[in-house]
Amino acid sequence: MIAIRKAVKRKTSLWGITMNATVFQYSFGPVPSRRLGKSLGINNIPSKVCTYSCLYCQVGRTTAMTTDRRIFYHPEEIFRSVQERLAKTKETAEKVDYLAFVPDGEPTLDINLVDELTMMKSLGIPVGVITNGSLLWRRDVIEALAEADWVSLKIDAVDERIWRRIDRPHKTLKLPSILAGMEEFAGAFAGKLVTETMLVEGINDSEPCLAKTAEFIQSLKPSAAYLSIPTRPPALQLVCAPDEETVNRAYRIFADRLEHVEYLIGYEGDAFAFTGDIQKDLLSITAVHPMRREAVDALIAKAGASWAIVEKLLANGELTEARHEGHLFYLRKFSKNQIFDNAY
Repeated sequence: MIAIRKAVKRKTSLWGITMNATVFQYSFGPVPSRRLGKSLGINNIPSKVCTYSCLYCQVGRTTAMTTDRRIFYHPEEIFRSVQERLAKTKETAEKVDYLAFVPDGEPTLDINLVDELTMMKSLGIPVGVITNGSLLWRRDVIEALAEADWVSLKIDAVDERIWRRIDRPHKTLKLPSILAGMEEFAGAFAGKLVTETMLVEGINDSEPCLAKTAEFIQSLKPSAAYLSIPTRPPALQLVCAPDEETVNRAYRIFADRLEHVEYLIGYEGDAFAFTGDIQKDLLSITAVHPMRREAVDALIAKAGASWAIVEKLLANGELTEARHEGHLFYLRKFSKNQIFDNAY
C-alpha cells in the first residue's frame, strides 16, 4: 500500500486556523514533466500552505499563508511512501527520471527538508526541488537546498510593485532580501540551477519589467531560464496568458542576456503513471497537478477502469471540473472551510 495520512473526523488547528484534515498522500505519479522527464512527485507540505498566493497558481489560492518553517510530517513516512511507490513503478515498468519535491505549497517551509533530501538521494535517483525561493534569505534554507541535485527558482518579477501584484507574498517578506539570498545560493550551489518566469498578460510582460527580470537572472548564471504561461486553470479566472507576439518578445529579451532560454508553454502529455489504485492515483495527482480530460482518459485506460470512477469522485465532491483555454481539466477539490482570506 502507498503510505497515506488517514483522514480524521475532528478538525485540526493550523496556526490558529480551523480546517478539516483530508486524506493526504506523500508521493504521486510518476507524472510527465517538461523539464525532468518522468518525475515521481513528493508532497511534503499540507494542501495550500505557502509563502505566496500567486494569481496563476494551478492548485488554487493559498489557504494557510506563513513564513514559519516547521515540522509537518515525519521524514521516515515520506521516505517510505516514495520507496513503496517506486516499487509499484517497477511492477508496472514505469520509468522514473527524477524524484521531485513539488508539493501543494512551498517545500522549503518544511524544517525537515534537508533530512528528506538526504534520504531520497540514497535511492540513487536524481532529486529536484521546485521552490519559489522566498525563504532563501535564511541560512538553513540555503543549506537544505544545497543537498538537491536540481533546483528551480521562481522569479516572476524583480520590481517590488509587480512582484507583490503577481505573487501576492506574505506581508513580512522583503524582495531585496529574497533576491540577495538567491544570489548567494546560486553562487554556492553545486547542482543544476534553473529559473522559471510565469508571464501573465498586463502584469509582468512589459519590456522594462522583462529586461529587469532577465538582468537579475543573468546574475545567477542558471543552466536554463524557462519562460512559461498559464496552461492550467489559475487561482483567479481573470489571469490570461500574453499573446504570441508578447511571448516572443519576452524570449528575445531573455535570450539577449542569457545563454540558455527555453519556452515552457506546451502540453506535457498524457503519460501519467498508474500504480495500482486508480482512485488514489487520480486524487494524489490532481491535488498538485490538474489533469486534462485526455490525460484522465489515458490513465483510466491504462488502469483498465471506466469513466464511472471519475463520475463517482465528482459526485462525492472529491474532484471538480474547470475549463481553461478551451480544455477541460480535473482538479482535486478541497473543503470550503479550508479556504479563507489572507492579508497580503
